[in-house]
Amino acid sequence: MSKERQQRRAEREAAQALAAVQRAARAEKQARRDAWKQRLTGWLPSTAGRQTGLLAEKRRRQAGGTFAVLVALNLLVFAFTKDFYVTGLTLVTSLLGAPIIHMMLFRKG
Repeated sequence: MSKERQQRRAEREAAQALAAVQRAARAEKQARRDAWKQRLTGWLPSTAGRQTGLLAEKRRRQAGGTFAVLVALNLLVFAFTKDFYVTGLTLVTSLLGAPIIHMMLFRKG
């Protein structure tokens, strides 16, 4: 019985050693990748993360609503108009008028 336990223990230790070597290799590869990324992007300013909170969520929801309205309007014009000048004019007008449409949809009062 003792020899079996020794053999199982040796196999277990060998597997653990192999796993440790693999972890070390992955860690070294990740360190090289991080160093390479830092060399490439180290001179760039870091970007700010996404805003969280109720106000940011409300602003994103409102912007999405405005975008949905403008896309629907442009799709309707494209579907029912044969003239590409009208379609293009609608697209340009909706892009330029997006802030006004947003204000009209979501203003207080």
